[in-house]
Amino acid sequence: MPFSLDRLRRCTVAVDLGAARTRVHIKQSGLVVDEPSAVAVNTYSGALIAVGTAAERMAGRTPEHIRVVRPVTGGMVVDIEMAQRMLRALVGEKVRRAWRRRPSLRAAVCVPHNADPLARRAAVETLAGVGARRVELVDAPTAAGVGCGLPVEQPEATMILVCGATTTQVAVLSLGAIVAATTVPMGGDTIHHALVQHLRNHHELMLPRHGVRPLHQALSGAVAPGDGPTEVHGRDVVTGRARTILIDPADVRAAVQAPMTGLLDSIRGVLHRCPPDLVADLAGSGMTLTGGMALLPGLDQRLHENTGMAVHIADDPATCAVRGLAAMTDGAVRPFGSAAAHARSAGAAGTVDAADVAGTADAEKQTAEAG
Repeated sequence: MPFSLDRLRRCTVAVDLGAARTRVHIKQSGLVVDEPSAVAVNTYSGALIAVGTAAERMAGRTPEHIRVVRPVTGGMVVDIEMAQRMLRALVGEKVRRAWRRRPSLRAAVCVPHNADPLARRAAVETLAGVGARRVELVDAPTAAGVGCGLPVEQPEATMILVCGATTTQVAVLSLGAIVAATTVPMGGDTIHHALVQHLRNHHELMLPRHGVRPLHQALSGAVAPGDGPTEVHGRDVVTGRARTILIDPADVRAAVQAPMTGLLDSIRGVLHRCPPDLVADLAGSGMTLTGGMALLPGLDQRLHENTGMAVHIADDPATCAVRGLAAMTDGAVRPFGSAAAHARSAGAAGTVDAADVAGTADAEKQTAEAG
């Protein structure tokens, strides 16, 4: 989706609404929010009990009248009201008061490259609920590419994988725009569910929420087939008692084969849709992994073995998207050659005025009544 670098330089706030974590960067203040995207709510009164890390710790441990809500899925806001309440609580009252004194506050937010108009509107309404008067929408692969230092504005191919909690976005960028991209429903949560289901089906063991972490090291190719098994603790499905079992690393790798195959097929599909000249560029530069799941042991090695391309993991991959947005708002990114004029002329397509959202809804209502 086109966006304007000139308009982005006027933004004060950069927001990355992720399924796992929410990050907020403010000019001259740096990264002020880096918390889990979770809210604990009292279902009787509707009151907020906790947000962020405190709410994340409550997951799986709450009584019936307390519910842990995740208002963001796959980089898209699915519960606008809860997302607004979460952001208000995370940024704090002091920052919100400062925002209210700025009638022309502008914000930039990441959205998936394939976000539909409803998803984009949800992102706009979420930021409008915390004081933004104008919202810039930036594709997550582009922001992540800028954040990890890739020359996305140059006339050469850069391939990036934004590995999130629920989805992975595969994109090839050139001249500041996406040439070919796709989204795979495979992320950290997918790996988690695949391992949990494998242990339930083959070992009749239910794992606690964080019980899968000891198995992550077994996913690494550095673990030889002859190495010792991994010990995991959980609850027996039949008896309900606590039980400890030993899992062979080969079984762990086999359990995640299906989601990994889907990711590899998507990478090949993106390469097939790229012009030959860009594919030739990628033969030397390879691909870069960003996002929280980029640090999954063995992921880079498996991608290299199956694609033959060099695989690089970005420095601090989890914060690449918000750092890229911050770099754009600071004016650190310059378009290549004539792309500057194109970016200025196409900027309105990627900008949404939060004040126009309500007006659009009223116009649609009047049209329906007239019909």
